Parts: sequence; C-alpha cells; structure tokens
Amino acid sequence: MPPSILLEQAQNALLLSVAVALPVLGVAAVVGLVVAAFQAASQIQDPTIAHLPRLLAVVCALVLLGPWMGSQIGAFAERMLLMATR
Repeated sequence: MPPSILLEQAQNALLLSVAVALPVLGVAAVVGLVVAAFQAASQIQDPTIAHLPRLLAVVCALVLLGPWMGSQIGAFAERMLLMATR
C-alpha cells in the first residue's frame, strides 16, 4: 500500500475519533457549565455536586449514541480490512 494512502487513512481515523468523541464531550461540557452556573448562583461549593450530573449525562449520552458510534467505527474498520485484502 502506498504511503499516501496510509497517510490519508490515518487522517480519516483521526477525524473519525474526533467525530465519535465530540458529542459525548459536548454533553459533558454543557452539563458542567449548567452545574457550575447553578453552583455559582446558589453558592454551594460541594465538589461532588459537580461530578454526579456530568457522570449521569455522559452515561446517558453513551447509551443513546453508542450504537451510532459503534457502527461508524465498524464501518471504518470494514473499509480498512477491505483495502488491506486488495
């Protein structure tokens, strides 16, 4: 396989990893921002309050987006294996 194709596929793999991780990170960031605003408004500075809602939101996002994430990664792996067998 020529190096140019390997470089292109490595770039595609990096872009896929960003595309798969970004929705979950976005959910964590938004929930963290909302919790921080609530803590600032209520002056409750307990660190455990900041972690639990973010953890629950990330788990929910992974449950909802997991099939899509798996199908994207599986499709990419299938494309790579088909290219390797040629």
